[in-house]
Amino acid sequence: MILKGSAHLKAPRSKVWQFLVDAQAVSQCAPGLESLEIREPGKKFRAVAAVGLGSMRARFTLDVEWLELIEPTMARMAVHGTAPGSVADVTSQIDLRETIPNETDLEWSADVTLHGTFAGLASRLMGSASQKLSGEFFECVRRHVEAAPSSA
Repeated sequence: MILKGSAHLKAPRSKVWQFLVDAQAVSQCAPGLESLEIREPGKKFRAVAAVGLGSMRARFTLDVEWLELIEPTMARMAVHGTAPGSVADVTSQIDLRETIPNETDLEWSADVTLHGTFAGLASRLMGSASQKLSGEFFECVRRHVEAAPSSA
């Protein structure tokens, strides 16, 4: 399942980049996040998050690794998640483009593969649920990067 979206942020690209590749910073915006453990600074981390689709809820343990970081334009990550009876594999990419000084267009995509209990329900509900969650996530990112003083 391919998911995509975009956001426009009134902040310099370097500031958006710094926020998005910092696991501690971005964790403030991750819906359902229960814990975060940095495994290898700037490269790997583990998160535990509660995920709900419809009436179904599960706690996923997510191993995340940055596959490619091209500062400040592109970041690509792989996520492998497990929950009782379910497995998720995600490859995600973020592309940043400074459109005018101090404003950034962000495009994201995620290739999501689910197996197990969540797979059938996700095929019906993932589109609307991901739009809602990504909207909440990027609105939180917007608040953080637009409110904080710029270091760029």
